[in-house]
Amino acid sequence: MNKRSIGTLGEDMAVSYLQNAGYAILDRNYHIRNAEIDIIAEIDGYIVFVEVKMRNSLKHGMPSEAVTLLKQKSIGNAALTYLQKIGKLDYAVRFDVVEILKTNDGFNINHIKNAFDFIM
Repeated sequence: MNKRSIGTLGEDMAVSYLQNAGYAILDRNYHIRNAEIDIIAEIDGYIVFVEVKMRNSLKHGMPSEAVTLLKQKSIGNAALTYLQKIGKLDYAVRFDVVEILKTNDGFNINHIKNAFDFIM
């Protein structure tokens, strides 16, 4: 499996997980110049911007550790553009990370709510 197909599999798994938890999926793979948001969802009056990280091992640390400060800034800027585009700058927002780790028994999904802050 190449990196892109692993990413798509992880995002599909995260979407299923979020939908089962009651989230409405608003958008996937939202792109702006030099930035992307994997999943945009809504629940309980929040627009939630979700970064998905999937790993086959812990060789390079937990998947969520790959969401660096630079990545957080990139996601935040894309989120601001998205909110401007849909005219909802006053909405409550949250930045989550869904990390997926392949194990011998399948996949372990960990949803980290409020994983980071972005001052808009």
